Amino acid sequence: MSTEFDPERAGPWVRKHVLPQLPPPASPRWRSRAQIRDELYKFLIPRSSVQPELWAWVGAYDHVALCQLWGSMTDLPSLLPRYTNELRQHWEAHGRPELPPVPPDAHDALADARHNLAKFEAIEAARRR
Repeated sequence: MSTEFDPERAGPWVRKHVLPQLPPPASPRWRSRAQIRDELYKFLIPRSSVQPELWAWVGAYDHVALCQLWGSMTDLPSLLPRYTNELRQHWEAHGRPELPPVPPDAHDALADARHNLAKFEAIEAARRR
């Protein structure tokens, strides 16, 4: 969570689904955008030999927001992908197999990431059948 986030600018959907899940402002989980950027880079590229893949469910805007941590798209470090694979499109291309239910903690970033992994695994299992 960014210390530079202004909850007053949040839209109704974010106010309803996301803000209630955020920790209190004094929590050490809050980071500056620079800290988020640096920690995210270390997570995605733990070694220079790693070539990460990014996947998201309807993630076009997520990729833009990711790039903005570095400035513009052209400022993105060379080891980071210039696109995010579209999980929803992958699901549709493989016949829309049944997906795992939405978890009760949906719209928490880590819960959503885990749910997207479960969706990817369900799609891949159906594709191999």
